[in-house]
Amino acid sequence: MERRTGKYARKYVRTWQGALGVLLAGGVLLTGCSGTASENKATSDSRGGGPLPAPAPAASGGAADSESANKQDGLRESAPPDYLSTFALDVDTASYGYARRTLGDGGLPDPSTVRPEEFVNSFRQGYRRPDGNGFTVNVDGARAGNKDDWSLVRVGLATRAAPARDERPPAALTFVVDISGSMAETGRLDLVKKSLDILTDELRDDDSVSLVTFSDEAETLLPMTRLRDHRGKIRDRVDSMEATDSTNVEAGIRRGYDEAVDGHVKGANNRVVLLSDALANTGETDAEAILERIGSARRDHGITLFGVGVGSDYGDAFMEQLTNKGDGHTTYIADEEQARKVFVDQLPAHLELTARDAKAQVAFDQDTVKQFKLIGYEDRKVADEDFRNDRVDGGEVGPGHTVTALYAVRLREGASGHVATATVRWLDPRTRAPHEQRGTVGTNAIDGPLWGGDSKRLQVTAVAAYFAEALRGGQLPGAPGLGELASRAGKLASATEDESVRKLAAAIGQADRLKGGSGDGGSEGAPEGELD
Repeated sequence: MERRTGKYARKYVRTWQGALGVLLAGGVLLTGCSGTASENKATSDSRGGGPLPAPAPAASGGAADSESANKQDGLRESAPPDYLSTFALDVDTASYGYARRTLGDGGLPDPSTVRPEEFVNSFRQGYRRPDGNGFTVNVDGARAGNKDDWSLVRVGLATRAAPARDERPPAALTFVVDISGSMAETGRLDLVKKSLDILTDELRDDDSVSLVTFSDEAETLLPMTRLRDHRGKIRDRVDSMEATDSTNVEAGIRRGYDEAVDGHVKGANNRVVLLSDALANTGETDAEAILERIGSARRDHGITLFGVGVGSDYGDAFMEQLTNKGDGHTTYIADEEQARKVFVDQLPAHLELTARDAKAQVAFDQDTVKQFKLIGYEDRKVADEDFRNDRVDGGEVGPGHTVTALYAVRLREGASGHVATATVRWLDPRTRAPHEQRGTVGTNAIDGPLWGGDSKRLQVTAVAAYFAEALRGGQLPGAPGLGELASRAGKLASATEDESVRKLAAAIGQADRLKGGSGDGGSEGAPEGELD
């Protein structure tokens, strides 16, 4: 499907920083606990073709056109204010993995490769999960600082738990492996080979794999083959791969989808898995053009694309565009430990789908909310009126996934009552019937201070978002400096006994040594509604 984002085409938005500079003037102190409130209501709708009224409460008006909107202090001024926020769900985590790799190598990541939602979605959240396909909607929050009018609101979506290894449907996987010259660097093709060895052990006898390699041209090393009694043959083909020549990603993907269609296994989860540093330099290098050429394989057979990035020099933007347009997602691995996490611990989430074209829309109550900012998701935004237009692309989500959207929300003075209603809409992966689920949050549930409360996972979410925004040069309400942020992450790692949070603390410490510090600031004269 085609994602119609219009004025929301991918870009890194810095424009709201100036306004926050005045709003947050004087500094912010963070202490205390947090609250939660979430109400789930399920609905289904068979009229999937066209837009329906937005989730309650209805917004007053919509966003102004970007060409006619006035600008004030770097914020979009819409008339009337826009109180809806709509985006396609995203389960990618590659941005965080690549940032950690770059920091570990002694450098700061390019701000254009930092996507806060992928930092946030890299961590466990502990949300309630549904029994079947679809989502639960969990909404909570806390005050972002010692100013009562700014809060963080977390919208958390969770799919059902991932099935045990023996309970998932069989898989038919076509591996498309980059063997171009750049893959000769340590941590690229050698890591891919190790990853495929790990996966060969993890897959079941009734699973099937095929193997395609590409450099300047593509070659099929192994047609679709059942693993039973063939593991040795598969390992031999993997071991034979050697780096050579240039990078023709187009040739690899086209051959990979041809193999996936030819070897399509009915009743199985059919996927193409691209393993590459995504540094395309030969053939077609435009992601949309590449995916258009294999569009029928995606549409007619439902074969999605899972991207696994490797390498210190990595084509992050290109890989993300490929998987977004290939109805899939992407991750990044830098070592064998991460490879085991992706291909063993998280394997069912990467193979199976529980929701297609999933979108979320959050309707803020203008009686209580003055301003709000969605942190990240710049390249996943969807026009508000397209929320229920099922011809407009959303995100594909599997079992065991969680999706988190974090908002900075400024309440009106003395506000009390309803703050927001969050609605998620998705299509059943088999019948494509549309379904919805929603949750709400009020001022009493976001009134407690952020730090030191019962919700350690909310605090981890805030740390990850603050860290990402600092790496790309931004500033969020209540954000401490990197040194304090590393300290808080370290304490949360001890409290949660979560190794991934300890690694987050280490990454923040590395960034602090390379960069250090963060500023304050914000704008009392800013317009109401959504902030760009």
